[in-house]
Amino acid sequence: MELYYSFSALIVLSAIFSYINARFLKLPASIGIMVIALIVSLGLIATDSIFPKTFVRITNLIASVDLTEILMGAMLNFLLFAGAIHLHLEDLKEQRMPVIIFSTVSVVISTFVIGFLMFNILPLLGMHIPLIQCLVFGALISPTDPIAVLGILKQAGVPKSLETKIAGESLFNDGMAVVVFILMLALARGEEVNTSFSGISMLLAKEALGGIALGLVLGFVGSQMIYRVDGYNVHVLITLAIVMGGHLAAQAMHMSGPLAMVAAGLVVGNYGKNLGGVSETERDYIDKFWELVDEILNAILFLIIGFELLLIPDLKQYSWAGLITIAVVLFARFVSIYIPVRLIPFKTKFGKKSITILIWGGLRGGVSIALALSIDQELNKDLILAVTYFVVLFSIIVQGLTVGKLTAKMTENEENNK
Repeated sequence: MELYYSFSALIVLSAIFSYINARFLKLPASIGIMVIALIVSLGLIATDSIFPKTFVRITNLIASVDLTEILMGAMLNFLLFAGAIHLHLEDLKEQRMPVIIFSTVSVVISTFVIGFLMFNILPLLGMHIPLIQCLVFGALISPTDPIAVLGILKQAGVPKSLETKIAGESLFNDGMAVVVFILMLALARGEEVNTSFSGISMLLAKEALGGIALGLVLGFVGSQMIYRVDGYNVHVLITLAIVMGGHLAAQAMHMSGPLAMVAAGLVVGNYGKNLGGVSETERDYIDKFWELVDEILNAILFLIIGFELLLIPDLKQYSWAGLITIAVVLFARFVSIYIPVRLIPFKTKFGKKSITILIWGGLRGGVSIALALSIDQELNKDLILAVTYFVVLFSIIVQGLTVGKLTAKMTENEENNK
């Protein structure tokens, strides 16, 4: 019952904050909910001595939510499947080379750039932490967040080709990011890790390629089941079974659940829904159901992110480190995009506009916070969590609200220069 009460409270707060945003702020739904949650969090902190019971109740509610387990173990699978089921495979195939490079090579470049810069900059602020812990932070903050990206790009007016690159990168980079994060965290803990090329390759193959293969199988089997029966209610149940059963199967086989869900969603969205036996009405019901799941889970997630402020001790003392980290992460994003674009002969040339939007549109979100929360306390968890929170807030609020305006401005300048 405790889980039911917690979930009920989150749904009620999400509904109230959604109403306030739609009625007054009129920001993109996810950002609006998070901003209101942040304002409420700051208000609770400021009035802690006046309303101590309210502060304790909300803090206990957020503390009872294991964001690492809830997001990485459940919500992420639903959100990735919901995002992938609406992504057109033809668009993705056209942009496959940039998506592959940005979701693998760029993640590794960014991890090391952030790690080495943080290792050299933090001592200037009186914070001395080992290089390996800086690399752990680099690994968790480097991947762009599919939830933040997919939710915000819908309303940003980014050109279709760029939207596919950014969305595709964010959907697929979890495999590489998780492998790098697991490796760095194990080294930081002092565990014995096979860091040879063959060892890392095997880990990547099992985690990433295994997850994709599992997703393709699940998507194909589910699509065949959808094709052989009538009724949108059965079709929706089959897609739910793919996500929930697929997560359990990926866990049991130590494969990437997120990548399995992306692959399964692409198969169902581009193959299963388009088989001859599936009517237009049934396709529409599947789409509407997963759009609704996407909206509800996004609302809850961004609400939790806003309230996570209550759980970070002494956030103020890390303010300078947080502001500097924002600049470091943006610089690393620039390097990780610029180097591949200049060295790899992509079929499509990247101009200044494309590179700028790719850098600014690479948002960080709940995945980074969830990974930061999973770090051991003795590995400078408070510092890493605090600077991660600074980066995520800046990414979602500042970058998320301006990427559309930046795109429009650069498009206008391009037309004026013709």
